[in-house]
Amino acid sequence: MIAKLLSYPLSVLYYLVFGSILVLFDLLQRITYLFGYQPHKICVDVLNFFLIHGLYMIGTRVVFDMPFKLEKNQSYIIVANHQSTYDIPPIMWFLRKTHPKFIAKKELGKGVPSISFNLKNGGSVLIDRKNPKQAIVAIKEFGRKLNKTNRSAVIFPEGTRSNNQKTRPFKVAGLLQLIDVMPDAQLLGLSISHSWKIARYGSFPLSIGTTVKLKVHPPVGCTKEYAMETLQELEKTIISGIEP
Repeated sequence: MIAKLLSYPLSVLYYLVFGSILVLFDLLQRITYLFGYQPHKICVDVLNFFLIHGLYMIGTRVVFDMPFKLEKNQSYIIVANHQSTYDIPPIMWFLRKTHPKFIAKKELGKGVPSISFNLKNGGSVLIDRKNPKQAIVAIKEFGRKLNKTNRSAVIFPEGTRSNNQKTRPFKVAGLLQLIDVMPDAQLLGLSISHSWKIARYGSFPLSIGTTVKLKVHPPVGCTKEYAMETLQELEKTIISGIEP
């Protein structure tokens, strides 16, 4: 009870800082974008650094577990479970060297400071969930661009946030399209635990004292011929890495 009462003023403070960060970095992104990809990417990396550390105000800690090094100039298809919006900044910060780009719903392409600008101009792709044909075409073109530049795709095969520790069934259509057009990419499984707890009461107040954990599994190669079998095993690996 005391923790929840304390969460109200801390959540107000957090949202004030969070909003200020997004507005400031929306402007900084627009400036750095004029100087090319790399300056803009550095700006986005710093944005996500501050977003993660802003969570300290509500007692949230992020633990990143990757006991191996990733190859340089290697593209990855990062496959993760999805518990909340708070999954995104840690992926972008801790895996920044892989140049992670997202498949996002088109509604996020406008109206959200910093987020919308980066999704539209930072190499991610916006899809219309109500138009599967358009989405498949967009994902394939997205994958082709990443394959040429050795950048990485992030995909949440559940399709939406689970909002708890239980995963939804993985939908593999988008993954299969990426595997088809990114033959040199490796699959990188990622298990995310406890981020749903931050918003266990909804968007307000935010829960305090959460420890979010991200566990990266060793990358695996994947050919189109054995894609389904590989993805089934990867789903099991990701789910097994989610802490209760």
